[in-house]
Amino acid sequence: MKSKITLLSVLFFLIISAAASAQAKNAPRSIISTTALIRKYHDQKELSGMQKGELLELYIERIKVLVKTLPYIALVTKPGVTMADLGIPDDNEHKKVLDAQAVGTSTFLDTTVEFQRKMMPYSDKGNLIAAILFYENTLKSLHEFNELNEM
Repeated sequence: MKSKITLLSVLFFLIISAAASAQAKNAPRSIISTTALIRKYHDQKELSGMQKGELLELYIERIKVLVKTLPYIALVTKPGVTMADLGIPDDNEHKKVLDAQAVGTSTFLDTTVEFQRKMMPYSDKGNLIAAILFYENTLKSLHEFNELNEM
């Protein structure tokens, strides 16, 4: 009797898991990845006090955010906006295009991050700092882009 209850419980949980998974697949996806966020911007003095390893991580994080954001600024500049929010039909054709783009972006970032981790430790600390500040300024300029777009 206990084995039947256990078996039924396991089957119940599997069915619930499958239903939840199916709903997640049909949920609207954000055009810009919700991970494309900068938690904190830095100034030169703050960056100068960091170790090279910390700078490399910031550098890579900013590259990821830029790659996940810049190709889409004619549509949207913030994470969380879906195709439906923009009036783009949420059909299979558009979903396939968005999925293919996400796969391409992920593949590109994997290759880029691998390169950065192997090559950037040889870069000059000052160049890393300058690059981080440049990337951060580029990301901040998206706010200006939003203001121009609202005119």
